[in-house]
Amino acid sequence: MCSIAGMITLDGSPNKKIRKALSVMNEIQAHRGPDGEGIWVHVQEQVGFAHRRLSIIDLESGKQPMKDHNGNYVCFNGEIFNYLELREELGGKYETSSDTEVILKAYEKWGRDCLFHFNGMFAFALWDEKRQELFCARDRFGIKPFYYMIADQTFYFASEIKALLPFMKEIRTDMDGLKDYLTFQFCLAGKTLFSGVRELMPAHYISVLDGHVKLKRYWQIYYNLDWDHTEKYFMEHLEELVQDSIRYRVRSDVPIGGYVSGGLDSSIVSALASDLIGGQEFAGFTGKFSISRQYDESSYAQALADEHHFPLYQIDITSKDFEDNIRNVIYYLDEPVAGPGSFCQYMVSMLAAKYRKVVLGGQGGDEIFGGYTRYLVAYFEQCIKGAIDGTMNSGNYIVTYESIIPNLVSLRNYKPMLAEFWKDGLFEDLDRRYYRLINRAPQIAECIRPELLDDYDPYETFHGVFSAGNVEMGSYFDRMTHFDFKTLLPALLHVEDRMSMAHGLESRVPLLDYRLIEFVATIPSNFKLKNGDMKYIFKETMKGYLPECIQNRKDKMGFPLPLNSWLKNELKDFIGDIFSSAKAQQREFIDNRNVFEKIQAESQFGRNAWGLLSLELWQREFHDKALYYRQLLEK
Repeated sequence: MCSIAGMITLDGSPNKKIRKALSVMNEIQAHRGPDGEGIWVHVQEQVGFAHRRLSIIDLESGKQPMKDHNGNYVCFNGEIFNYLELREELGGKYETSSDTEVILKAYEKWGRDCLFHFNGMFAFALWDEKRQELFCARDRFGIKPFYYMIADQTFYFASEIKALLPFMKEIRTDMDGLKDYLTFQFCLAGKTLFSGVRELMPAHYISVLDGHVKLKRYWQIYYNLDWDHTEKYFMEHLEELVQDSIRYRVRSDVPIGGYVSGGLDSSIVSALASDLIGGQEFAGFTGKFSISRQYDESSYAQALADEHHFPLYQIDITSKDFEDNIRNVIYYLDEPVAGPGSFCQYMVSMLAAKYRKVVLGGQGGDEIFGGYTRYLVAYFEQCIKGAIDGTMNSGNYIVTYESIIPNLVSLRNYKPMLAEFWKDGLFEDLDRRYYRLINRAPQIAECIRPELLDDYDPYETFHGVFSAGNVEMGSYFDRMTHFDFKTLLPALLHVEDRMSMAHGLESRVPLLDYRLIEFVATIPSNFKLKNGDMKYIFKETMKGYLPECIQNRKDKMGFPLPLNSWLKNELKDFIGDIFSSAKAQQREFIDNRNVFEKIQAESQFGRNAWGLLSLELWQREFHDKALYYRQLLEK
C-alpha cells in the first residue's frame, strides 16, 4: 500500500525539471507512505516515477520503483493477494519476496494479459524499456486510485488529484462533473470535479506510446443467470469463495484488524478473519455517536467481538471532532463523494491506525447482494404496479407485494424519501424511476445557479450504465444493483482508500474478490431478495458466524452522521459562519445565500447539508489555494 506518481513527455523530449516535479508529487502524497520513498528518472529524462511506501509485505526489500533485468520499471500501489501462487507458477529467480516483483515477472511472461492473472487491489505504472511504452492499469473494481491529466505536452498521473494540481495553469471546476455531483454526490464515467483531470476507470488500462494515449477495458461483469442450480448449491459455493477470499486477504507481515460496524458485511468479514488468524491476534474497531441510541450501533459490534473473542476498540465521536477534522476530511478526499460516511470512517481509521497497519472492511456487500433500502422502495412500487396490471406472475417480478409487507419496517426512517419519490412520476419506466429515486438535484435546485451550467444531462450517462447489455433487461433488481456496483461502489472505495490512507492505514475489502463477484452475478435475484428479505442468500449462508442479534437486524443505518442535528444545535454557528463568509457568498455556481436556511429545515437523515457543506469546503481547500499549489514547484 503506497502512493504512486509519474510523468512522461508525449513528444519524447527530455524534461530537465522532472526530478523536482516528482519530488513535489511525492511530498504531497507523503501521508500514503510514511515508511519510505523512491524516485526513478529515465536516463533520457523523458519519463519518471515517484513512490511513497507503506510497508506491509516484504518489509525490508520491497522498495520501489522496482527494476527487472529487462530494464523495465514498475511503480505499484496495492496488493496482489495471490502473489505466492503466481511466484510458483512463473518460476525463475527472485530478488525479493514482494508482490511488486511478481508484477514485473508476470508482465514479462504475459504482457498486458498479466492483468487477468492478478487477484488483488492495485494501480500501477510500468515502463517497458524495449517498447518505450508506459503501461498503467487499475484493478477490476477501482479499490486503488489512479488519476491522470495532460498539460504542456506531458502526461501526468498520481494516486491523488492533489498531486497533479501544481501542474495546472488554473484550478477550475469541471461543469459536467459538477452536474454529476449535484445529482448523485459522485461523478460518472471517469469525470472528476477538476477540469482536465480524469480518473482511470476500474478494470481499464492506459498506454502511452509514441505520444498517443489509449484506454481500454480489460474486464467486465456479466449477469448470466444460472437457473439450473438450487439454493443449497449457491450457498455452498458462496461460503467457499468468501472463506478463500479472506484467506488471501489476511496475508501480511504486520498484524491485521477490521472495521466492525455492527452490520452484516463487516461482521462476516471480521468473524471469518478473526477465526482464521486467531481472535487475540485480530482487533476490531468501531465508532459511535452518544447523542442518541439511533446513532449508536456499538452493542452489535461488541456482540460480535464477544462471540469471536477478539478485542474491540471504540471511539465516541462528537460535534467537536467534526469541527476539528472536517477540513482534513475534505482535503484527503480530494473531492467530496458518496455522503457523510467519509467523516465517520476518517475517525474510526484514526483510531485503528494506533493499533494496526492493515484493516479489513465489508465494502461491496450491499452492491453485489442488494442491501440498500431503496431497492425495497423501488421494488415495492413495481409490485403494486404488477398487481394492478395483472402482471405479477409475468416473470418480471421476483417477489409479491404480500411478501414484501413484513419487511417494510426497514422503511421507518425513509418516509421523507418515500414522499418525495412518489410525488411525481409514479409507475414510470424502470430506468426513470430508479433515476428519480437516486437523483438529489431537485432537492437543492434553489441553491444552484443553473444558467451558468452547461447542457449536459447526467441521465444520459446513467441510462448507459443502467441499461447496459451485460445485464438481463428482465431483472429490475440486477439493473439497480449493477448501476450501484459500477458507480456508487467506486465512490465508496474512494472514501475507503482516502480515509484509511490519511492515517497511513491499509484497508482491504474481501467481498470484492473477482471470483466471488463473478459467481454472485450468476445467482438469480429471487435468491438475493427472497420474500422481500434483502441479501437473503448472503445472510442465510453466513448466519452460523454471526450472533443472533446481527442475523435478525432490520434497523441497520450504515453509520449515520448526526450532522443535521448538530447544525441546529452545537454546530449552528460553525456551519453558519462557513456559508456566510465573503468567499462563500461569491461562489460562481452555488448560491450560498439560500443554503444555510434550507439545510436547517432538512430531515434527520437528509444529505443535502453534507453535500453542500462539502462542496463549499472543497472550493476553499483547492480553488482558493490554487496559488499555493503552483508555488510548490518554485521552492
